[in-house]
Order: sequence, then C-alpha cells, then structure tokens
Amino acid sequence: MDRTHERSTQAVRLESIGGRYDPWMLGAALALAALGIVMVGSSSIAIGEELGVGQHYFLVRHVVFMGLGGVLAFMAMRLELKTVERYDRLLLLACFLALLAVFIPGLGSSVNGAQRWVNLGVSKFQAVEAVKVMYIVWLASYLVRFRDEVNATWGAMLKPIGVAIVLMAMLALQPDFGSLALILAITAGMLVLGGVHLPRMAAPVLLLLPVLAAVAIAEPYRMRRLTSFMDPFADPFNSGYQLANALMAVGRGEFWGVGLGASIQKLNYLPEAHTDFILAVIAEELGFVGVCLVIGLYALLVGRAFLVGLRCVENRRHFAGYIAFGIALWMSLQTLVSIGVNLGLLPTKGLTLPLVSSGGSSVMMTCAAVGLLLRVSYELDRTQRQVARLRGEAAAPAASPAPMPATAQPVPSLAARGTSRLRQRIEPRLSPGAQA
Repeated sequence: MDRTHERSTQAVRLESIGGRYDPWMLGAALALAALGIVMVGSSSIAIGEELGVGQHYFLVRHVVFMGLGGVLAFMAMRLELKTVERYDRLLLLACFLALLAVFIPGLGSSVNGAQRWVNLGVSKFQAVEAVKVMYIVWLASYLVRFRDEVNATWGAMLKPIGVAIVLMAMLALQPDFGSLALILAITAGMLVLGGVHLPRMAAPVLLLLPVLAAVAIAEPYRMRRLTSFMDPFADPFNSGYQLANALMAVGRGEFWGVGLGASIQKLNYLPEAHTDFILAVIAEELGFVGVCLVIGLYALLVGRAFLVGLRCVENRRHFAGYIAFGIALWMSLQTLVSIGVNLGLLPTKGLTLPLVSSGGSSVMMTCAAVGLLLRVSYELDRTQRQVARLRGEAAAPAASPAPMPATAQPVPSLAARGTSRLRQRIEPRLSPGAQA
C-alpha cells in the first residue's frame, strides 16, 4: 500500500516537471522574422506603388501572414510529438492530396505559367510548402519504425525513395524544379542520418541524377537561366536581367551598405525584390555586415537544430531527432540556394529566404516548422530533467542509508531495475526473533 502510494506520488512529481524551449533557436528565429518584416517593408514600397495597391500593401500582408504563422508555431509548440507521430500515414496521404489539388479545375490556380497554387478564396496557398513539413514528419516516423530494416534490406530503403519519386513527378508537372530537388535532397539526407547503407543507396541516386539533368534542360527557360548564370552581363537586358541587377545591388552595398531604405535597385530595377531577391536588397542597404548577420543567424538556427536532433537520438528519442534533422536540412538547403542565387553563385531558382522573404504560404509553414523544432527541444529538455530527478532520487539512499527493520527486505533502487541476468539474486532473511 505504501509502495503504491510512493510510486503514484513519484509519477505525479515526474509528470509535473516541464521543459524549456531552446533559447538560442527561439532567439535566432525571432531575429530573422523581425529582420524580414523590416526588409519586406523597405523593399516592397516601389512595387506596391507600381501595382497601385499602396506603399505598405506587401508589408501589411507579410505581417498578417507572419501573425498566422505565429499561431501555427504556437500550436506546434504545444502539441505532443507522440500525437503527431500517430497520424504519420494521414500526413503522407495529405501530401499527395495537396499536390493533386493544384490540378483540380476551379481549385488550382496558375501564376506565370506554373500550376502550384490552391485558391482558398481570400488568398492563394502554395501546396508544396505544406508538403515539405508533412513529408518530413512522415519520413521521420518511417525511419523510426524501420530503423533496422532500412540499413539491412533493399525494400525498406527503396520505399521512401519511391514515395519521393512520386512526389517529385507531381512537382515536375506543375512545374517546380526547385522544390523537386529540395525533396530529393531532404530524402537523401534523412536516410543517411537515419543509418542507411551508403553503398546500397548510391545506386538509385546515380540513376536519378541523369533524370534530374534531363528535367533541368527540358524547358527552354531553364536553359536560359543556366547560360545567363555563367555570364549575366552578356545579355543584361534579357536573360541575365535579374542576376545582373542583383549583382549590382550587392556591389553597391560594399561593406556597410548605403543605409536602410536607400536602395536604388529595388525601385523597379530588381524583379522580385521582396521575395526571391530580398538578400540582394539586404546586401545593398546593410552591406557585407548585414549579409554576414543573416548568414550567422541561419547558422545558429540550423546548428542548434542539428545539435538538438543529435541529442534526441543519443537519448533514444529517434522520432524527435529525425524531425529536427529533416527541418534543419530543409532550412539549410533552401537558405543556401537562395543566398547562392542572390550572390550569383547558383542559377536563378524560385526559392524564398526562410522567415525573411515575403510569401504567405512559405512564411506560415516555415513558422510551423520552427514551432516543431522548438517542441522537439522542449521535450528533450523535459526528458533530461526527468532523468536527472530519477538519478538523484536513486542516488540519495546510497549516500545516506536509513536504518531498516530486521524483517524488511531491501528494495532495489530505480537505477537497478531491469532484467539483467548479471544481477545477484537477493535472498530473503529471517529476523532472529522469527528463528527463535
């Protein structure tokens, strides 16, 4: 009776222990979001005037979507990961349905020849942004359920690759080559971090590379992007227009920048200044220092995400760890491509800068992903605190043993619980009074 009461009291005490969200991760995300609001407001004034919607239209819109993203992040931060894991297969089904919805007449919407958006009435939503988050959660759950088989059998390894190929084929029909390559990179990265047999995975990857190359050069506009990337100033008013103006903006910024709001390239010279090429405006207005600040904040956010994921795996919280790995891979790869495009290091692609660029669906789903990361850090910290409490309670009797009645049997400590055959069996002993 007393032991049952002690166990129930201990369980309640452990459940009452909470965790804390990683402060470095939270601080980096908030700093990037604040910087994004400032730079969207600065870079979109001329665009709003040209379209006749007002100087602050895109700023207000960005703030609204950032607020909605904050709500999604708060919900993700309060949601137990075991509840998320329970619906992993439904999330995979939702990935396919979301990508199919863009092709439904009346529901799907085409912009600049790309069929990527779902018309929600009040706004348009880019389906692939939600697919990225849901796919990472499903793949994390799959790697947990088939952790040993993924490393040992062909079938378990090829299944997620097959799912990725189907998603990539649907993205190729939209077309969205940037997200297609991103899904493939996330899949390969998570499989490697999940312990897949690398020589076995090399075969399908090598087979997919020629296919990706063929898709990349199949459309004439992609070939123009590749050729203009090599020398944008060879045709600065046509194929190299975007990259040439982006490089001029970066060059004008020099070390300290021309000052916040003083950019010239954003005055209808640089296309998509508030979305895809917002880093070029940052480089012009805040200079080399501003670009280094942005890169440093992303390095902090992604680095903490990888560190939290590693600690989760070490504590046998594999699902949480794989989610952290997947989101870190997504954000790092997308950031790398966006920065590379703005600095003329990579061919032009339509990928936004996470948490900074304007874009409703991208902003909201990135905030939701950050909320998941913070939830992972919260549950990791909570687990570490609970383990520390258990170890402290187990070590306390050993430090100052209390006198035991002669008739009582010793109770094994919490640390000694288990089924190990190496532990000595504790024989019951009778008191002297009982022997008499």
